[in-house]
Amino acid sequence: MLVHSLLKRYLFYHMEQKKSAAELKAVVQGFPSSPGVYLMKDAAGRIIYIGKAKDLRKRTTSYFTGKKDLKTTIMVSKIDDISCITTTNEYEALLLENNLIKKWKPHYNISLKDGKSFPVIRITSEEYPRVFKTRRIVQDGSEYFGPYADAAKVDVYLSLMEKLYPLRRCRGPLKKRYAPCLYYHIGRCSAPCAGKISREDYLAMVARVRELLKGHTDQLTADLKERMELAASQKRFEEAAELRDSISAVESTRVYQGVEDFSRSTRDYVACVMREHIVTVSVFQMREGKLLGSELHRGESFGDETDALVDFFPQYYQKPEHVPEVIYVSHLVDTYMLEKMLSEQVGVPARVIKPDEGKHYRIMRMVLENAVMDAERRFKAQERLPALEELQRVLKLPSVPRRIEGFDIAHLSGTRPVASLIVFTDGKPDAREYRRFHVKSLDGAIDDYEAIREVTARRYTRVVNEKLPVPGLVLIDGGKGQVNAASEILDSLGLSSVPVAGLAKEFEEIYLPHAREPLRLPEDSEALKLLQAVRDETHRFATTFQTRLREQDGSFSLLESVRGVGPARSKLLMKTYGNLEAIANAGSEDIKTRCRIPLETGERIIEVLRSAASSEHQGSSHL
Repeated sequence: MLVHSLLKRYLFYHMEQKKSAAELKAVVQGFPSSPGVYLMKDAAGRIIYIGKAKDLRKRTTSYFTGKKDLKTTIMVSKIDDISCITTTNEYEALLLENNLIKKWKPHYNISLKDGKSFPVIRITSEEYPRVFKTRRIVQDGSEYFGPYADAAKVDVYLSLMEKLYPLRRCRGPLKKRYAPCLYYHIGRCSAPCAGKISREDYLAMVARVRELLKGHTDQLTADLKERMELAASQKRFEEAAELRDSISAVESTRVYQGVEDFSRSTRDYVACVMREHIVTVSVFQMREGKLLGSELHRGESFGDETDALVDFFPQYYQKPEHVPEVIYVSHLVDTYMLEKMLSEQVGVPARVIKPDEGKHYRIMRMVLENAVMDAERRFKAQERLPALEELQRVLKLPSVPRRIEGFDIAHLSGTRPVASLIVFTDGKPDAREYRRFHVKSLDGAIDDYEAIREVTARRYTRVVNEKLPVPGLVLIDGGKGQVNAASEILDSLGLSSVPVAGLAKEFEEIYLPHAREPLRLPEDSEALKLLQAVRDETHRFATTFQTRLREQDGSFSLLESVRGVGPARSKLLMKTYGNLEAIANAGSEDIKTRCRIPLETGERIIEVLRSAASSEHQGSSHL
């Protein structure tokens, strides 16, 4: 193999003893001015960084001269040893570097770790198509639009389109029904299953959605702005704010659609972005004129963006079926060297191009935008890294707990017991991962231990079955009993390696399974502050949920006190309007239209709710 021949053929420089920065600088000044690979080691003898250079002496000396940015300063401070291997040319250095990185896996080299793919909007190819957000592309004739960098705005946009064009929401082939479902009654489905709309009219709605997704949104934006201004002038500020968010979502998704064109070539768009040592490489794959997929690859590197992009190629393009005809890149690189590597090492000739204008440049800007957002988010997350590292040390965890899942139980004298699951990713709340649980196994009993057993069993059974991310730490709001209850469940599910801890509020003591005494950390401990933040968020989320359920109980009771309103109608009213105030402000005609409730009953509902609100206001005014 090439690596073995290089090791035999070329000079290997190695230093036996630990040297100071000045001594290291003196040694690298003795390196040859030829191409090659250099290896940096820490005090434990581990290789922490492998780099390639056209001129070994010039490149390695640069680490020890002049003012350096933070990422390079950190790495240089860890170097205790440095060595190099010379090669005939830069191309051989690239191949050798790649092989050594795969063998030694240095901490500070970019290593491919799959991140999540970007969301796209899918129009299915079914007889009655559906429109929804997905991260998985299935080649079944469906149409895809995107990818989009901001998933939250995609949700707002889709919600708006559901109101404008109520397409079906049920999964799978359309099944005939005698009566439409709840979504029809609240205006979110046109009910083709019950024959409430013809296929021709349904497909016409799909066509209008398709036009919006293609970016033809001028008229929609103008209409929304007019409605927003009207709502603001009439002091309906909540409605105006919702319309403002809808306009923002429409404008953010109105991007150049790189998902489909008339070109039959296969091509990739590869963009690299760095924030300090944080690297994100974004890849969009186009095959036969359509978007096949979008990927994020994450790592760390102490080179620059060009180095990281070049290093990415031999790691990513290893199989012939992965190499397209053309690869567009975000930075100026040695395209001849990369094309030679793909041709000789992978066996597939491909062109590597940096686009400067036109369609491919516009697509590359979109790919870069996605990479920038990911790299910046990850860089901000590094602010919590010292706290996470301290937490690993004091709790003796096997790794830095990048994902922490927290649980809390809330109830009122045994009624309406609920549980919260919150997730902190890289030390910060990740609200998209939050979950709520109705505790079902207590039958009115007050038993926090059994509640913890139930919700952790439900959560981690799903984690195992669906291969969801496994947390680096599970934190329970409670003491020894709750911790042991959760630990028992994890052990029974084969997740005994997942660490569990509890934080009791009275003395801020940390409980660990099978530990005789709780652990106390100093008040100024960053690890303790992080645990407190997780614990407090689980408590807030659980109690907010429990309070809302109690309020809903009161709302349902008040609605069902009206003649003609039972459980079904009260649920429909709350589902449609959200709260009692909105129902009271709605007209009886609106209630009839949206909820199919007779005018007389609607008038009684409004009268009762307004009377109750008036009584409450008068009562509060006497306080």
